[in-house]
Amino acid sequence: MTAADKTPVRVGVFGLLGSGNLGNDGSLEAVLGYLRAEHPEAVVDALCGGPEAVTTRFGIPATRLHWNRAEYRTASRAGAIAAKGLGKLVDVFRTAAWVRRHDVVIVPGMGVLEATLPLRPWGFPYSLFLLCASGRLLGTRVALVSVGAAEIRNRPTRALVRWSARLAAYRSYRDAQSRDAMRAMGVDTARDEVYPDLAFALPTPRASAPSGSPGPVCVGVMDFHGGNDDRARADEIYRRYLDGTVRFVGALVEEGRAVRLLTGDECDASVVAAILDAVDSPLVTAAEPSSLADLMKEMAAADTVVAVRYHNLICALKTGTPVLALSYAAKSDALMAEMGLGAYCHPAREVDADRLLEQFRALEKRSAELRQTLAERNLAAARRLEHQFNSLTAALFPATDHAPTLRKAS
Repeated sequence: MTAADKTPVRVGVFGLLGSGNLGNDGSLEAVLGYLRAEHPEAVVDALCGGPEAVTTRFGIPATRLHWNRAEYRTASRAGAIAAKGLGKLVDVFRTAAWVRRHDVVIVPGMGVLEATLPLRPWGFPYSLFLLCASGRLLGTRVALVSVGAAEIRNRPTRALVRWSARLAAYRSYRDAQSRDAMRAMGVDTARDEVYPDLAFALPTPRASAPSGSPGPVCVGVMDFHGGNDDRARADEIYRRYLDGTVRFVGALVEEGRAVRLLTGDECDASVVAAILDAVDSPLVTAAEPSSLADLMKEMAAADTVVAVRYHNLICALKTGTPVLALSYAAKSDALMAEMGLGAYCHPAREVDADRLLEQFRALEKRSAELRQTLAERNLAAARRLEHQFNSLTAALFPATDHAPTLRKAS
């Protein structure tokens, strides 16, 4: 049988894709780049949160993740509550039917095994469990690729996440502590690998040459209310984060520095508006990025970046721009340490503008040295991701020349 006679491999991609989060879509872009380069014969479609956006941007067919279009709206009336309950039942059959049509399903990156931001067990954790259980029952290989994980206290969410990981055919993590977290939650991770975040596989724009005088500062913002365990003090956390950020931006403006505000999700627009309203200066402007590529272009033109969202940090690190992390989870600290900037983290829950300014000035003093460090770490990340994609081919496409027997995750 010739290669032309072979039935094309049917590949599905799954997740909260096309829903306004630039990091999630960047992970999808990286996986699609791998598939188009290494498996151009594959037929690809998606089950995702924003199917219209995914089809428009990436040119692949896409199906809505949930039967209930109001899945992520708060239900207070009896009819809305009943619709949500019915949707959970219908999604069992919808998910299984979609999985059955595929040979392989890839969950591209994202923090799908964590609850570092507010999360209900019957939302995405339930959807992920349906996917992995369907894959195991129907013989479709499900791969969790360079995903983030963290120990979860909420018992229903913890159980759904643990069983999702156990039922997947392939797992890899974007940092060592994600793998450690899954081991602590009872998953056998002995054969699971750690690779950089998939966004490190995306093309990098050329950085601007230093001008010799203080240049622009990119400040990535976030509609931040704490994590899953912070619901009782969510408003307090948000006010403290916003007040500290406003004071920090104001101090930069007083020094004559241009500040460019950046987002990573559509919900962050309200934070940008609040900062622009509080710091009324032509030196403060806002970008409207629609992709990680847009974010990287902004950051490549900056002297320094201060950011909260995980993938905003990755964009800065990938462009080789020194960055200070407003860290809201251990994953940010781990990323910064891995890239040689572990000393430049500041707690997002307790933003102290004066201390943040001290760290910012210390970062800028070491700018040239840190840019060299980042160049070296980015080369290492690229080599590791090449190995990741080779591993994926071996695990998920056993009919190809590269592939030994599929590695089963237990």
